[in-house]
Amino acid sequence: MELSARFESFKYDLFQRRTALSIPAKLSLALGFAVLTGLLAQIKFYLPFTPVPVTMQTFAVLLAGVTLGRWWGGASMALYAGLGIAGIPWFANGGSGFGATFGYLFGFILAATLIGYLTDRVSQGFSFSRIFGLMAVACLFLIYVPGCLWLGSWLGLSGREVNLSSIISMGVLPFIAGDIIKIFIAALIGMVITPKRNAPDGTSLPSRPF
Repeated sequence: MELSARFESFKYDLFQRRTALSIPAKLSLALGFAVLTGLLAQIKFYLPFTPVPVTMQTFAVLLAGVTLGRWWGGASMALYAGLGIAGIPWFANGGSGFGATFGYLFGFILAATLIGYLTDRVSQGFSFSRIFGLMAVACLFLIYVPGCLWLGSWLGLSGREVNLSSIISMGVLPFIAGDIIKIFIAALIGMVITPKRNAPDGTSLPSRPF
């Protein structure tokens, strides 16, 4: 029991320090998660029927939201997408610029922002089921939807005939099993590192967003 209380105090202190960091320090953390996303993008493989690769990027997106909070979680993904579009070759397969997966990159920003927002606003520590459900919804609606919308447009401009069924088969179905595993691991980490809103002495976490 005493060990649990000490660990909860450690998490509380860590989140307090996170909130009090300077802007350059927060920007450095955001850039660090952008780099992590770029590294995990290189763990990839392509399926023969879709231009969208299977990667580990989603894991970094979810972790960025929980760790950095509402604004800087989203900022880390905005840095990743923006710098990649500008020419840094850290998209999947060393790519950069616009491509078939741009919609997913935009979804990364939305998902990290939502998860960070709810992490900052939650009134109690995240339970596993709560954070798993949140991350699953973020993947389904905030990553897959803009990803598929852009993919359909990109394929159409390439001269290919597309319909809803084909877009889902190329842009959603191949990734669900892998994303469930990534969500499971990220949810476990989020449950462990997220403190309760009150410290053991009753002090509340700062309400100022990270």
